[in-house]
Amino acid sequence: MSTGSSVDAMYRDSLLNELRRVELAAINGERQLAEQERLLVSLKKQHQDISQAQATLEVMRENQRRNEQDRQRLLSLLQR
Repeated sequence: MSTGSSVDAMYRDSLLNELRRVELAAINGERQLAEQERLLVSLKKQHQDISQAQATLEVMRENQRRNEQDRQRLLSLLQR
């Protein structure tokens, strides 16, 4: 048995585990984004201050962009 293949398998398993984590974070992030957007719409309808909700939404969108970038990076590494 070649040591290289076991290292490759461990590396691939590690990448797959990280991909699962990132995909779960992305799924949860989408759900949270939808909730935050609903909150923002509700606050607007009630003529409430939306500045904090808007700032939170922007941070959440940036986090989601990072999740998507991480996902693409991991998929790219797995295709090598």
